[in-house]
Amino acid sequence: MNNNIKAGAIGGVTGGVIIWIYEALVWVGVQHQMPLAGIPRNATGLVFGSSVQESLGLGAHVVGTLIHFFFSMAWGVLFALLWPWFRRRGFEATFVALFYAVVAWIVMHVAIMLVSDNHPNYYDPVVIIGGFMSHLFFTVPMSLIVKRRLASH
Repeated sequence: MNNNIKAGAIGGVTGGVIIWIYEALVWVGVQHQMPLAGIPRNATGLVFGSSVQESLGLGAHVVGTLIHFFFSMAWGVLFALLWPWFRRRGFEATFVALFYAVVAWIVMHVAIMLVSDNHPNYYDPVVIIGGFMSHLFFTVPMSLIVKRRLASH
């Protein structure tokens, strides 16, 4: 397997786990936006709507987890493919990750708005700030893993 793809997939999965830890601590623990069990099934509702999410029952957790980690890996692989260009120009991975988080949040949420009407108010500053923060918790560790794994290449 290509080193960039492998590094990106590993970084993406790690970032995907860390973003869920952030969501458990902040969205569930502090803000009480959803129950802890709502995290894995959240992606199902965002992509397919709440009626599909409800009709799948426990299956919504499996589908949501698959969606979450598929996109986590995809964003990780994209970063790993872009990273060598930034590295050659002397950029630090965490610096690039800050901007990557914003782009990822915007792209993901525009896509969600196009495929579903079951999403929070993306014009609400609390939702925007919370979304950017959660994506920072995804992209920074992901970028550091990609940087480290590709350091010798």
